[in-house]
Amino acid sequence: MAKLIFVNLPVADLEASIAFYEAAGAVKNPQFSDETAACMVFSDTIHVMVLTHAKFSHFTTRPIADAHKTAQMMLCISADSRDAVDAQVDTAAAAGGQADPNPQQDYGFMYSRSVADPDGHIWEVMFMDLAAASEHYAA
Repeated sequence: MAKLIFVNLPVADLEASIAFYEAAGAVKNPQFSDETAACMVFSDTIHVMVLTHAKFSHFTTRPIADAHKTAQMMLCISADSRDAVDAQVDTAAAAGGQADPNPQQDYGFMYSRSVADPDGHIWEVMFMDLAAASEHYAA
């Protein structure tokens, strides 16, 4: 069985977060969703659990960071092309996110942009030409 990843994120407005992640390409799995949480599926192996602050607090005793003010992590998801990177960031931003909270990166073999969700969690969307990357790092 392939390993699965479940990214758990605290959110202030569950419905706004669901709309944002659907616009970013995820599909809500109702089997693991209720009025306190939603399982947003990007692929067979990548799932994002958006949890109300009250629900998230059941899993940790640490305070919830304000991702608009601090950076605890940056998540990255791949795209199939440079155009797909632009389309995903632009669509997610139009659904309540903030496009390009970090500078765009273009290394020729790798292109990425970022988008912050409504709670400030930063996602990089990245396309990498693996053949060109191999040549770059072999040099």
